[in-house]
Amino acid sequence: MVTRDRGDAVLETKKSKLKPPPMFKVILLNDDFTPMDFVVAVLQTLFSMDLERATRVMLKVHKEGVGVCGVYPNDIAVAKVGQVVAFARQYQHPLKCVMEET
Repeated sequence: MVTRDRGDAVLETKKSKLKPPPMFKVILLNDDFTPMDFVVAVLQTLFSMDLERATRVMLKVHKEGVGVCGVYPNDIAVAKVGQVVAFARQYQHPLKCVMEET
């Protein structure tokens, strides 16, 4: 699209295509030491899950080795991983949490 403004000046407008920001999955990893009820508490406390959903995710972690807690933009995913690790360490559990790009 070309428009004229201020005499001879020509202004061109281009439509820019903005990509949405990359999204990251926050993932809990299974271990043999963190109690299942603690994992449920983490999911409820830090990811605002109800008991039923938190239990389903915990069982997925237990049976399959990994479970997705949520999908977030990078900065929020980094913060969530840090919160999980700090919360687990506070209660002396070795729960691991990672993120990966979707």
